[in-house]
Amino acid sequence: MKNRLGKWLLSWPPLLYLVLFFLIPTAIMFVAAFRFPGDYGGLAPMYYYEEGKLIWDLTLENFTRLVEEPIYFELFAKSAWYAALTTLICLVMAYPLSWLIARSAKKYRDLLLLLVILPFWSNFLIRIYAWMIILGPQSAFTRAVNWVWTGMGGEPVQLLFTPFAVIVGMVYVHLPFMVLPLYANLEKHDLSLLSAAQDLGANAWQRFWRITWPLSLPGVFAGSALVFIPALGMFAIPDILGGTDSIMIGNLIKQQILDTRDWPFGAVLSIMLTAGVLAIAMLGALIARKGVKRG
Repeated sequence: MKNRLGKWLLSWPPLLYLVLFFLIPTAIMFVAAFRFPGDYGGLAPMYYYEEGKLIWDLTLENFTRLVEEPIYFELFAKSAWYAALTTLICLVMAYPLSWLIARSAKKYRDLLLLLVILPFWSNFLIRIYAWMIILGPQSAFTRAVNWVWTGMGGEPVQLLFTPFAVIVGMVYVHLPFMVLPLYANLEKHDLSLLSAAQDLGANAWQRFWRITWPLSLPGVFAGSALVFIPALGMFAIPDILGGTDSIMIGNLIKQQILDTRDWPFGAVLSIMLTAGVLAIAMLGALIARKGVKRG
């Protein structure tokens, strides 16, 4: 009886949280996708009475609009490309950093981890606005880039309000989410395996590719999921650092909900984004499972 009570007390709070803040809002969004927009925005009544009969005022026009206009799928594909590029850059930058932290002396390890999570101590928007200053046309960084580029015969370039600025901002924000799971994985590796491989004649590349990389795949997959999924729906960074060519699916959803107040179509876009994230997560889990079994 006590064991059941303990399990109930442990399982019900997170389950209740998921129901209240995920399941119910998702259900509301799903129902809103089949409704008409109101005359002044928002949602029109879902039903009305005519001659004493209950008439449901629902439609599939929002889904039809999504399918008939390819620009929305193109925008989703561009958002997926931005998120994938961000994930790849974070992986390339985080892997050696995580390895360095994992193999550093214990007295320095906590300090290095503190430096990784230090940006979380400041406000998200403040950090993004700081990049506006760094990438601004009059900044020292932009002047240095243009000095080198024009010296090579190129024309001066603008860094702010470009896709480059969006990728830089997203990599900066999400890099710690790649470092931490990679460090947690690499820190547990048995170094005697590398020593044994070296004794058998394996060079540095063979030791990494045959031992370190397969053992680190769980950390790679975990970090990739933590970076890719939030990056796919990001809207604040493209709003602040990007231009009109850098709009992502999250910006379009925000525009439909807050600006044009077309809540039904915003709900359809949100459903598409949620379904896409779930599909990609399931595919990633399947690939990860096969990779772990093969390893």
